[in-house]
Order: sequence, then structure tokens, then C-alpha cells
Amino acid sequence: MTTLADVIAVLDRLYNPAWAESWDAVGLVTGDPEQEVRRILFAVDPMRAVVDEAIEGGFDLLVTHHPLLLRGVNSVATTTPKGRIVHDLIRNNVALHVCHTNADNANPGVSDALAATIGLQNTRPLNPIPADPTDEPARQRGGGRVGVLMYPLPLTDFARLVAESLPGTEQGVRVSGDPDRIIETVAVVGGAGDSEFERVRAAGVDAYLTADLRHHPATEARAYGDPALVDVAHWASEWPWLPDAERLLIEGLAAQGSTVDTHISTLRTDAWNLRL
Repeated sequence: MTTLADVIAVLDRLYNPAWAESWDAVGLVTGDPEQEVRRILFAVDPMRAVVDEAIEGGFDLLVTHHPLLLRGVNSVATTTPKGRIVHDLIRNNVALHVCHTNADNANPGVSDALAATIGLQNTRPLNPIPADPTDEPARQRGGGRVGVLMYPLPLTDFARLVAESLPGTEQGVRVSGDPDRIIETVAVVGGAGDSEFERVRAAGVDAYLTADLRHHPATEARAYGDPALVDVAHWASEWPWLPDAERLLIEGLAAQGSTVDTHISTLRTDAWNLRL
């Protein structure tokens, strides 16, 4: 029998909670470490539709990137949407485990998956965490990734590659820069990335792929002329991590003689569903 504790042990090796940012809320939200886990669902967001998918699909564990309870709460009564989710998870014996910024800072982590999706090579962390002396450079942890495309592309074609490589959303792919500019070196950050402009500029890349770029940081960044900006939906930028997490968990469980049935949610939990 594979227990929830068995699964968490592997997830914690892959995405150590100690790697999470101080403001984050990662780890087990609901569930008994001794309960049996036969089916696991991976998703970006623990939203109502995803929780219903987990319950209706008979999943024992829901692993998400984003936390359900990021900020402190005084109540999980069913009078609130999140309170109802907590009660429904417990009633249906569905555990919820969160790997957020600990997965962002892992290697491989969220930005590794985004980089691989668009074919970046020779990647390194954009914001490296001081490495253990025993770590190989290729395994250095930290946020974001910087790499090189297999073939240089005009910005328009690079943006098209991004659009074809990521799940579709109503936002699509927004681009800022000369459409004919040749893109070879790229920085990526899965999720909101406009706090990283200083590091991106210091990296000297041709393009920066991330999500949630706001008006003022983006216009200030463009005032420098470098790099070109490619902005996608937050959910789309982090969804490629799910297959990676699934594969690594299966491998980790197999190494200790355990097997589980896994599934990746394809529900689009991006907030926007219409563009006029």
C-alpha cells in the first residue's frame, strides 16, 4: 500500500519545503499521512472546478502549484468558498498538497519546464540560490532560467513558438519589441515575473518570457530597449510543470517500490474566459 506519507516524502525530496519563500504556504493542507493513495491528480490551481474533478474522479490526492490558503485565516466555515472546498476535500477523503515557490526554486522546477517547452538549451538559474559545494552546476537551484534557443528566430516567430508550445488562453501571447529582432538568448520565469527586470537586464538576453507583466514595469523596461518582452497568462506559464512533477513523482515512488495512478488536469483555470 502506498500511503500519503510515502508520496509526500518523494515530493519533499523533489520540492523541499525549506526552498519556499518566507511568505509562502506550502505542504499538506488536508489529509492523513497514513491514508492510502492510489490515484493522484496534478493541477495548477486548487479551484472549485479542479476540486470537483478530484472528488468526482475518485482521486485520493490533489497536488497543486498554487496554495489554497496563502494568507492566514481565522475560519474555514462553509460560509466562504475556500471553507467549502476544505470541507468537501475532508468529507471525500481527498488530500491536498501544495508545491509552490519550493517548486519554483527547485532544479528541475517550474521555470525548467517552461524553458524546456520552448526548447531552451544550456539553462542556468536567473536568480541562483547559493549552491551546496557538492552540487553540480547544472543542478543549481534558484528562480527563473536563462538559456539559448536551438535556432535564432525573429521575435514574431519566437512569439509564435511560445503560442504553439503553451496551452491556449484568451489572453494569448503579448509581445513588446521589434518584430524582426533576432532572438537567441532568452530568460524565462514561470508565473508573475515583472519583479525580475533588473536581473533579466543584467543577464543580457534578447527576450524575456514570463506572465502578468504590468503597465509601469513593462514600459520602464522597454525604455532601456532591451530585452523584447513576451507575456503569457500566468496559468499557461506554469502548466508545463505538471507533467514534469508527475514524471518525477512516479520515478521516485518506483524507486521505493510504490506505484500509483496519476492524471494531469487539463481544466483551464486562467481567470479570463472572454476577450472582445
